[in-house]
Amino acid sequence: MKDKTKITTGKEGEKIAADFLKKKGYRIIDKNFRCLLGEIDIVAREKGAIVFVEVKTRKSSELGYPEEAVGVRKQKKMSQLAMWYLQKKKIIDISARFDVIAITMLSSGNEIKLFKNAFDYIGS
Repeated sequence: MKDKTKITTGKEGEKIAADFLKKKGYRIIDKNFRCLLGEIDIVAREKGAIVFVEVKTRKSSELGYPEEAVGVRKQKKMSQLAMWYLQKKKIIDISARFDVIAITMLSSGNEIKLFKNAFDYIGS
């Protein structure tokens, strides 16, 4: 089981990310969408595209940058989740992409990085 601090940091990061995206013109459709395959942190619309957003939050750069935690395995999982989401919600004929938001919570303030179209869909 994940420790409480990690979960709290993650939830805090997701709230910061959602607020950040709204300011950038994204419309949040779903947060913490769960199914048997896993969870999508944020699903949003931006300029006619549906965007699946992975949020990574860290309290320091000790373990590397948060965006480095979105490796091929995570990308594959996100791709599966996105397909499942689109089919379940019967969403067709719309472009989709994957964005990553990396948040480092520092005493001086949060450092937020948005990686639009961070990776391509990976089929099984």
